[in-house]
Order: sequence, then C-alpha cells, then structure tokens
Amino acid sequence: MLSVLTKLGWFFRQEWKRYTVAVVLLIASGILEIIPPMLVGRSIDAINVGGIDWETIRVTLVQLVTITACAYLINFTWHYKLFGGAFVVERLMRSRLMRHFLKMTPTFYERNRTGDLMALATNDLQAVSQTAGFGILTFLDSTLWMATLLVTMTAFVSWKLTLAAILPLPIMAILVSLYGKWIHKRFMDAQDAFGAMNDGVLETISGIRVIRAYVQERAAENRFAAVTKDVLDKNIAVVRIDALFEPTMKILTGASYLIGLGYGAYLVYHNELTIGGLVAFNVYLGMLIWPMFAIGELINIMQRGNASLDRVGATLGWKPDVADTEPEEAARVDERPGEIEFRNVTFRYPSSSVDNLRDVTFKLRPGQTLGIAGRTGSGKTTLIKQLLREYPGGEGAVTISGTPIERIDTDLLKSWYGYVPQEQFLFSRTVRANIMFGSRDGNATDEELQEAIAASALKNDMAFLPKGLETTVGEKGVSLSGGQKQRVSIARALIADPHILMLDDALSAVDARTEAEIVENIRRTRYGKTTLIATHRLSAIQEADWIVVMDEGKIAEQGTHEQLMRLGGWYKEQFERQQVDAKRSAFEGGESE
Repeated sequence: MLSVLTKLGWFFRQEWKRYTVAVVLLIASGILEIIPPMLVGRSIDAINVGGIDWETIRVTLVQLVTITACAYLINFTWHYKLFGGAFVVERLMRSRLMRHFLKMTPTFYERNRTGDLMALATNDLQAVSQTAGFGILTFLDSTLWMATLLVTMTAFVSWKLTLAAILPLPIMAILVSLYGKWIHKRFMDAQDAFGAMNDGVLETISGIRVIRAYVQERAAENRFAAVTKDVLDKNIAVVRIDALFEPTMKILTGASYLIGLGYGAYLVYHNELTIGGLVAFNVYLGMLIWPMFAIGELINIMQRGNASLDRVGATLGWKPDVADTEPEEAARVDERPGEIEFRNVTFRYPSSSVDNLRDVTFKLRPGQTLGIAGRTGSGKTTLIKQLLREYPGGEGAVTISGTPIERIDTDLLKSWYGYVPQEQFLFSRTVRANIMFGSRDGNATDEELQEAIAASALKNDMAFLPKGLETTVGEKGVSLSGGQKQRVSIARALIADPHILMLDDALSAVDARTEAEIVENIRRTRYGKTTLIATHRLSAIQEADWIVVMDEGKIAEQGTHEQLMRLGGWYKEQFERQQVDAKRSAFEGGESE
C-alpha cells in the first residue's frame, strides 16, 4: 500500500524542505492540541474538590486562547506547504508526461488511444497529487497523531482504559487492508473505462460531419450510452468499496466510545480515575475518531494513487523506437545538407507483415526536385518518412552528405526539413498563428509572412476570410476548405525556408490552375534548394529534375519526365489520361459559363 510513497521518493527528496516543514509543524500542531483537554480535566478536578479561584480560571483561559492562536498559525502554514506540494508534483509529472509524448514516435500513438493518454494527464495525475497531499496528511494522522494521542491517554489518564478502548483497532486494520486490495483493482478498471470514454468522445466530435452525413446520430448516441454505462458500472464498483469504509469506521469507533464510557465509569466508581480524567479521556477519544477514519482514507487514497502512478509509470517507461541522436554522439556534417541518397533501402512498418519498401535506390543532388508518383498505397509516403526518421530503419542506408541520417544530430536534421503531410493539421488559432508556427524562432517578419502566403497561392483567399489573417480557423481548421487548409500548411512550411521541402500529396485539394501556380512559385522561390513532391497529379512533378514511380514498395520506373514518356509505361499512360481529363473539365467548364 505505502509503496506509492517509495515510488514518489524522487519528489520528496526534491522537495524535502517543504515536506520537512509541513511534517514538523503538523507534529507541533498535534502536541498543542492535546494540551487543552488536559487543562480542562484539571480544572474540573479542581472545581470538584473546591480548589479553584478566579486567578486560576483567568490563567487557564489565557493559556487556551494562546494555544488556539498558535495552533491556527501553525495549521495554516503546514496546510499551505503540504497541499502546495501536491500541486507541484502534479505540475512536474504533467510536464514530464508532455515531454515524453513529444519524444514518442508514431508507433506509440498507434498502440495507445488518445482518450487513455488524456486520462493519464488529468484523472490519474490528480490521484497522484492527492497522494502527495491529503495522502501524507492521512498517513501522519493515522500514525504519528494516533500514537501521540495513545501515549498521552496512557501516560496522563489511564493505561487500563486506553488499552480497553483500542481493542477494536486490530479488527479495523484487517478490514481496511482487505478493502484496499479490492479498491486498487476496481480503480484501475474504472480509469481504463474512463480512457475509453474519452477516446469515444474525441472520435465522435472529430467525425461529427461523417456521422451526420450517414445519419448515424442515433447509433453514435447508443454506442456512447454503452460506453458511459460501462464507466458508470466500474465507478459504482469502486463506490461500493468506498461505501464500506465509513460504516466500518463508525461501528468500530462507536465500540471504542462505548468501552471508554462504560469501563471509565467503572474506574471512577472504584476511585482509580477522577471525573476530570474521564472527561479528558473522552475528549481524547473524540480526537481519536479522525485518526481512525484516516486509516480508511489512507488505504483508499494510497491505493488509488498507486494504481494511477503505475499507469503513468508504464507510459513514461515506454522507450521511443527511434532514439534521438545527441550532438556529442553525432557525426560532423556541414550546416547545409548535401546529396540525398537512398541505397538499397528495404523497410517494413512495425505492424506490417510484408515489406513496405523494397530495394529503393536513387540519388538527389542539392537544389534538385524529386517527383514521387505511383498508385495509392504504392509507398510514396513511406519513402518520404524514411527521411523523417519516424520509424526504426530497415535494411540499406539513407544518407545526407554521405552520412547516414541515424548519425546526424536529430535537432540539426529536423531543422533542415519543411514537411507538409497528407493529412493537414491546423491548430485552433488564427491563420497568422498557424503559418507563423513554421518559422524557426517564431519571429518571422511581415515581409516573410506575405512571401509565404503569396508562394502558397493563399493571398486571394484572404479577402474572403472574415478577419483575413486574424481569422480563427477552428479546431483542426474546420472553418477552412480542404484547399485552404492545404495552402495554409504549405505556407507554414515555406515560411521556415527549409533546405529540404517535402510535400506529401499536399496539392490534392486544389484545382489544376492553383496547383500550377504553387509549383511555379516553389520552383522560383526555392532555387538551389531541395524539394520532394509526392503526388497523384503528375502535372505537379512534370518539371522535376528526377521522377521515381513507386509500385508495391519498389521503384517501377525512374527518370525525367521526357524519359518516362518515351519509356511508355505506367507514367506515360497515367499522364496522358490526366491531360485528357483536364481538357475535358476545362471544356465542360467553358460550356457551362
């Protein structure tokens, strides 16, 4: 049960001053609180024998007021220190979790649901925070405070009465230990169910347009109702065990009270205890109720915190399958990338049973443009991802400037790249903020911003957006069209002025005229810099220096546009078909006008 405190040992060592002050003051507060019942008991005994005067009463009242004022200040301080520490550990662990998420590769996110990761960063860390705050309080109150009260009752009142009154404690210890084991397992199940519910909510909100388009609102409601029922059932299972704690504590503390009053009256009757002593003992017994309750709360909080910390620890223990190359371990390379070479590269995704790239070989000199064509699923995106190092490398070598990319400093390697993926992601911010996100230091000038907007053919759209560059795009760019999202993403990549620009089917949602404008702008503004363009629309790569045609993970054809047209293979057939389709569309568009 207390193993969770050992697991949080790194934090307690880091914040040892805070917790030392809190614990010392908590103990001092407990010592102060045992004095008033003793003063009251002695005053009652003095009244009983007629040995009290107004001066004694005045002194006693002054003592009580002074103790109360000191206890107030001490309680405020330890409360601030202890529960402040709980917020600190939550912040530290949430930051550590976020850093871990940022280091993880796609494999991690393929195997972990977003809802589960959100649950870790919210509910689980709150449970850990409670352990470092209220958990420490219940631990100290159920041990040191209880021990202080028992020693006081034994030494200053009656050891016989104290021994009799604590007879129910062993029963309590056995029961709360049993409850703790039950609650650990059930709380783990409840947190897993909460993660599944989070994931369901995210999917429903993200796919709301598809759900409405297929008239699946009722089905989505039913699925969500089933998920929430599962969450409810598993939380009710936790509550059932929670509900056992209070009745158990009340019955056993009531038994202690009954024993204390009955046996205490017997001792008074036989002159083994004074009336003042019995009054003081009952006050102490009343003070002992909270430590007895604290035992139950301690088990509950520690088991919840332990379960949550285990879940967080399992995630933090996940090692990225592509380790970053640190500067001190990296090979020395020029600040500007040189020739890109794929040499007999064969690659397979971790979840795949077949090779997704097979024996891919080509060279791309600095400043050249590479076109990557092929059918859907032929390996175009997979080829680009080899440069991004998102997955463990396969056979063969991918080199830049003659150096394997695994030996190049990761930060330097990523600083060379500008990447526009197939699925554009925009933040729920303004158009300006989304484009500026791509600048290396976030301080691109207005001139650079306008150049990126012009190069991505986005300038004319600014007039149609409600607030121009200050228009909020909504979550994932929901307020923009598909073509606008693609062009904002392209502008975001261009504003960084990368040495190597990778466009992964980034022009699929724009018309042929806009596509031609963007391609021409990229050729003009990126003269002398390397560009890779993966596309289905072959007109986008017609002017590329070299073109590779992918088919089932291997290069089926490669060469310049003219060479591939003379070859008469898939590229020629597809290019001519697309040209006919483009002319037909243009003719039909002219007739409709």
